[in-house]
Amino acid sequence: MSVLGKIQQPIASELALFESKFKESMKSNVALLDRVMYYIVKRKGKQMRPMFVMLSANVCGGISESTYTAASLIELLHTATLVHDDVVDDAYERRGFFSINALWKNKIAVLIGDYLLAKGLLVSLDNNEHRLLKITSTAVKEMSEGELLQIEKARRLDIKESIYYEIIRKKTASLIASACSAGAASATKDESLIETFRLFGEKIGIAFQIKDDLLDYGDEDIGKPLGIDIKERKLTLPIIYTLQNASNADKQKIINIVKNENKNKAKVDWVIAFVKQNGGIQYAEQKMRAYQAEAFELLNQFPDSESKNSLIELVKYTIERRK
Repeated sequence: MSVLGKIQQPIASELALFESKFKESMKSNVALLDRVMYYIVKRKGKQMRPMFVMLSANVCGGISESTYTAASLIELLHTATLVHDDVVDDAYERRGFFSINALWKNKIAVLIGDYLLAKGLLVSLDNNEHRLLKITSTAVKEMSEGELLQIEKARRLDIKESIYYEIIRKKTASLIASACSAGAASATKDESLIETFRLFGEKIGIAFQIKDDLLDYGDEDIGKPLGIDIKERKLTLPIIYTLQNASNADKQKIINIVKNENKNKAKVDWVIAFVKQNGGIQYAEQKMRAYQAEAFELLNQFPDSESKNSLIELVKYTIERRK
């Protein structure tokens, strides 16, 4: 059995039921929409966010009909943001498949993203799940703010470490935080428990993004080109730390390459080597481990169970992945 298969064991039957329900709910009477939805469902990823929802619900009291609604909401929101992100980033590929905008152009991709967001609103309202709607709507707002903050800072290349954490907390961590808190909210009305799981998800999300930053400095094929963050003028934690500790001359050189010579492979390779030699990788790894440890500390408040163990293993799988 695969690592993910073992992690899914406490929720295997519920996850299978969710997947069939979700597939059915994505069908439409509009032929074009139905074609795109079929394509989206067929190439879905590892279902990690529904797993976070269901395992969190199990730790907080158990999976209910409300949990399936929470998982659907998170999955609809996540899919909508991916479709919109590909338009924003002019990306024509995702997970080895063509993106929606690559196959159907930007106009249709934007409308598909809007449709998925509207569907999420209706799923929550049709089931009178106002608490879940608040959790997921907050995540959408934060993700948009995080993207805009990153765009604003990328123009000036003046990102400090505190701003970096604010960007990734909003842009990446808010979605995993909403998956965990929505799962908890589907099983309990205790707001302190729901907040504990929101914080748990937020810390995982920050560690997850730092790991993604580190993959940019790897030595193997990881599914995205090495140095792509530099080419896209994104200042991530390894480079931010290096800039904070570099001489003025080196700092100016790095900023000039990121700003003006980010398509020059030799120059980008020089920046990657400089970051590695000056402790940027070790520092980011240390921060990633610290956030992971804080997440585990929050989880340790709960009694041992299969679902709690699976959550711990899912966090390790998420953060120790190679791609």
